[in-house]
Amino acid sequence: MGWKVVGSIPEIKKYIVISAPHTSNWDFLIGRCFAYIVALSPKYLIKSELYFWPLSILIRWNGGIPVYRKTAKNTVDQVVERLKKADNLILGIAPEGTRKRVKKWKTGFYFIAQKAGVPIVLMYMDYAKKEVGFLDVLQASGDLQKDMEMIQEYYKDKVGKNPELFNPEIY
Repeated sequence: MGWKVVGSIPEIKKYIVISAPHTSNWDFLIGRCFAYIVALSPKYLIKSELYFWPLSILIRWNGGIPVYRKTAKNTVDQVVERLKKADNLILGIAPEGTRKRVKKWKTGFYFIAQKAGVPIVLMYMDYAKKEVGFLDVLQASGDLQKDMEMIQEYYKDKVGKNPELFNPEIY
């Protein structure tokens, strides 16, 4: 399809990988192909309402982790628990939370990484350059604003499939 894989694969057993821009359903397919090419098996969060037969079989096989949004525990705590128990876990999150244009990113990925003590790996898809890959590995410092501004700097020139749907001002 003409895409290039860019950057080196982090040699870390547990981390949160965020991917942006997220402006199309194609992002998931390209991201999954990228993971297969570089031999990674990331998991991803999906609302539990989509876990019904037969779709649940495909979702689980492909790395989906159901999120039960109606439980007493919030999503961040559910995921932190899972990360702490796992020996190896790469969790992919699209922090925009949707393919539509958003005013700012959701910050759950940041708090998950901070509470679980795992790094945040920055992944991107740039449709203009036809590149997919890793940008950097960051550790949450506890200063959300400073860290989000740093992350924003990495993604400011990345182009989504539908560029008008990506807001480069993420925080």
